[in-house]
Amino acid sequence: MHRTLLPSRAVGLVAAALLGGGVALGGAAALGKLGDKTTLIREEAAPTSSEPASFQNGPRESINAIYRASAPGVVHIETTSRVQQPADPFFGNPFGTSETQRALGSGFVIDKAGHIVTNYHVVRGANTIQVSFSNNERFKARLVGVDPSTDIAVLKVDVKSRALKALPLGNSDSVRVGDQVIAIGNPFGLDRSVTAGIVSAVQRRIEAPNSLSISHVIQTDAALNHGNSGGPLLNAQGQVVGVNAQIETGGVSDGNVGIGFAIPINTVKDVVAELIKHGKVEHAFLGIEGKTLTPPIARLFHLPVSSGVLVATVRKGSGADQAGLKPATNQVTVEGESWPAGGDVIVKVDDQPVATVDRLIDLIAAKQPGDKISVEIVRGTTRQTLNVKLGRQP
Repeated sequence: MHRTLLPSRAVGLVAAALLGGGVALGGAAALGKLGDKTTLIREEAAPTSSEPASFQNGPRESINAIYRASAPGVVHIETTSRVQQPADPFFGNPFGTSETQRALGSGFVIDKAGHIVTNYHVVRGANTIQVSFSNNERFKARLVGVDPSTDIAVLKVDVKSRALKALPLGNSDSVRVGDQVIAIGNPFGLDRSVTAGIVSAVQRRIEAPNSLSISHVIQTDAALNHGNSGGPLLNAQGQVVGVNAQIETGGVSDGNVGIGFAIPINTVKDVVAELIKHGKVEHAFLGIEGKTLTPPIARLFHLPVSSGVLVATVRKGSGADQAGLKPATNQVTVEGESWPAGGDVIVKVDDQPVATVDRLIDLIAAKQPGDKISVEIVRGTTRQTLNVKLGRQP
């Protein structure tokens, strides 16, 4: 499978990268580079039912009504950047040249102050950023701040408040498999196109542009293509539940094949608040790569616990390293899947049970760089508690 960011410049995703919140992934959550084979990815499958897919409970609007209400708040983003070309004396370019590159994306207004949310990869490296609204008015946008770890950026335009349509933000924690969703954006530069589909899975994990991992991601079959990046994914009530960011291409095309991914709006809310206030976001960093322990693997490895996080690697100099967490000493392949063996198993953080990598990510993400936490581990047949000072996510 191939996963790519949505705008015109495609970026490959690396395998087993550090997770958002400072933990890192391996094995079942690892994603292959563009062109490589992918290992397993965890999913929550849709429940089997003979009933057709339907909107979630509660008042619902027609697709047309949601589009008419929301489209004025969706913007078309165009960026330009200067790229230096290397010197090539054999082809008449002895000193190197720079050329202007243009990229397109989407975004949406979140308040009457003129703040606009989009993806970081839409504006990365941009020298100029312009946004246009549904009335085709174009404005120069200022970059407020970016967070590569969640692929989110905030822009600001100086526009009178009455001219701005802020989209209502929903609750991504309430999104369920089978819920119908709507995507509005600018695929291939086609202004404010709408597509509809369902939530195909939740709790996905995708890779951010800085190779860290974004968790709790929403998967949808609503058609997304290059240029949809940064646009809103809306629920049946017209509330934004995600920011469209990536597509899975399966290696067969560069366009939509029915698998798209949106960053959950609950993550976006926290990040945007920090970006508006401070211009940046600092994430706590534990400094390990790990994998969720399953009961069959626990029995195979003769471990005294049946759940937790297997520590695969420990980054040198990190808080985990300084506290003495031990990484795996070897890798064991079970039914074609690689498992770290011989290292510590994390079972609690600050007395909170840790049964999965996702739970560990959430606990670390709730902390600040410099915070001290207690990490309960199983080493061999004994339990120990280590005190870890969290660092800053690199």
